[in-house]
Amino acid sequence: MSECFERKVTLLGLFDRINNAVFLKEDSEAEKQLRALQELEASLSGDVLRKFEQEISKVEAGIVGEKQVHFELENSHIPMFVLHDLFLEYEGLTAQIDYMIFTRKNTYIIECKNMYGDIEINNAGNFIRTYQYGGRRIKEGIYSPITQNQRHLALIKSLRGDSMNVLKKVIFDKEFYNNYHGIVVLANPKTVLSARYAKREIKEQVIRADQLDDYIKDYDGAKSYNLYSEKEMEDRAEFFLKNHKNNPVDYVERFRVMVEESKKAAASESDKASDTEKDAGTPPSCPMCGAQMVLRTAKRGSNTGNQFYGCPNYPRCKGIRSL
Repeated sequence: MSECFERKVTLLGLFDRINNAVFLKEDSEAEKQLRALQELEASLSGDVLRKFEQEISKVEAGIVGEKQVHFELENSHIPMFVLHDLFLEYEGLTAQIDYMIFTRKNTYIIECKNMYGDIEINNAGNFIRTYQYGGRRIKEGIYSPITQNQRHLALIKSLRGDSMNVLKKVIFDKEFYNNYHGIVVLANPKTVLSARYAKREIKEQVIRADQLDDYIKDYDGAKSYNLYSEKEMEDRAEFFLKNHKNNPVDYVERFRVMVEESKKAAASESDKASDTEKDAGTPPSCPMCGAQMVLRTAKRGSNTGNQFYGCPNYPRCKGIRSL
């Protein structure tokens, strides 16, 4: 059953024009973010620079992972329309989608992960990452990208369904999860995926980047209905592209504020140090006669060896100040 009853069964394929991936949106906010961060980086040092380097490494890893997925799709020889780096917002919910793919039979929502280390999925569906750091083997739980994709799907269902009339929406909602599928793609070729104990429905949603094309071919091949025309494929893609918005969260501005605050803090510390140096370098006035005191060292008594300020008019004036 088609998504919107718009399928024209007759003449299907007669006017086909594409035999590979067509990218209707190819740009990425991550690349803009990286360039802005690199411009800020040039003027930094110390702890702030280290934080920037960590952030830049994360952004670069994400870009590399998405480019790996882009390469696989570009060389898939599968007719499809592709949207890259999509930001959707509906009824207070948001979704940042790495790739949305529209084929003749399905729509795929891709969550791309380019993580350092190996990934294990246990029987509870938890994702556990293991990696080496500082000569130690570190094991930590990470937020499930499958859960993230499920939230994306829920938003897509509401956004798309509410654009239809009542009858179409009833059928769309009923068939939604037969037509829209979330996939987690691990883009790091060195990552070892262990999903031996994961449930089948979880295991089937996590693949490596080099398996993506075959996954789409097999998944589409197992479905004997919903042969969308190119016009219908493109219309679905255009609907989501029109609903794409610029992400209102400016991560670069957040770091720019952090840099300014760090500079102010450094200037404040510098001023304090300067004041201390001035205080330490300028002898105080004698509390008794007002003369500028001199630094002396006690030569006898219980304070032998200790320094103090003494009046230059000693012994006529016996004013002193401790350090």
